[in-house]
Amino acid sequence: MPDFTYSVGETGKTFGAGSAITDERNERRFNMGVSLSKGGNVSLTKEAPGLTAVSVGLGWDIRTTTGTDFDLDASAIALGANKKVLSDAHFIFFNNLRSPDGSIEHTGDNLTGEGEGDDEVIKVDLNGVPPEVDSIVFPVSIYDADARSQSFGQVRNAFIRVVNQAGGAEIARYDLSEDASTETAMVFGELYRNGAEWKFRAVGQGYASGLAGIARDFGVNV
Repeated sequence: MPDFTYSVGETGKTFGAGSAITDERNERRFNMGVSLSKGGNVSLTKEAPGLTAVSVGLGWDIRTTTGTDFDLDASAIALGANKKVLSDAHFIFFNNLRSPDGSIEHTGDNLTGEGEGDDEVIKVDLNGVPPEVDSIVFPVSIYDADARSQSFGQVRNAFIRVVNQAGGAEIARYDLSEDASTETAMVFGELYRNGAEWKFRAVGQGYASGLAGIARDFGVNV
């Protein structure tokens, strides 16, 4: 993943041959959203007034391989106030790409995780999310991890970010740095209501029991 963190000296305005490069660095640096630590949260509504829809981008790189395919899958689970899924149809993943009302949409499965930027994207129409949905959690799991002897210990540069669909500006991001050598699934982040606001929380909670363990915790029938 590209490193967009630059010191003041590196991003300072220069003139002559290097000015175009420096301006590009400035633009990339200041297009980044609020950077969160594990457990941190931010009001998306305050950071982006007039916000109506977001794209939640999730990404990762593979540190090592075991000689077999390494397939990570992002998903979303829409929860009620009791922190349980509203229905099994509100578990959005590669075999169920849309919530019943269409307000949450998975854009498709990336089988390799190769390349820079977001590996998978889930779109959320905040205005269209039913009022009974209190929060939406975003897990990432390793497909067939046990059979392939794979874990998040073999994953690096994992992140989740929230982007305003109107204009594409990044609002918030969380770069995961946890040691997850035994975990085969992880909740990366959560969108949740706070009164009239939508907020985002960096979660970073790992599960050795895989996506099935996450699903059970949130009441999905597996």
